[in-house]
Amino acid sequence: MWSLHAAASITASPPLPLIIYPPPPTSPPTRATCPIDALKLGLCLDVAGGIVHVGIGNPVENICCPVIQGLLDLEAAICLCTVIRIKLLNLNIFIPVALQVLATCGMTPPPGFVCPPLK
Repeated sequence: MWSLHAAASITASPPLPLIIYPPPPTSPPTRATCPIDALKLGLCLDVAGGIVHVGIGNPVENICCPVIQGLLDLEAAICLCTVIRIKLLNLNIFIPVALQVLATCGMTPPPGFVCPPLK
């Protein structure tokens, strides 16, 4: 014969405390950065600004456009600003040069674009 003996008693355990976790901290807005090696654009600005002379075709199209190809217009503008600062060039002189580079490469910076401040 089979017999079953239940020796276990069931007791109610207290409910688990409700834990509310705070939301993860929000990161500050990301600063616009250049997604490519900005030094690659150094020769581009040298050529476009007349510092280096290359006599083969249109130097901006041949040297600058391949480097910024694939970037968004804003990214390309920021990269050119980065290069101007790295090379310690005068922003007032070289921003028009950089904007002309963008136009030559078929890009349009946002209206009223200015180089973002250094932080």
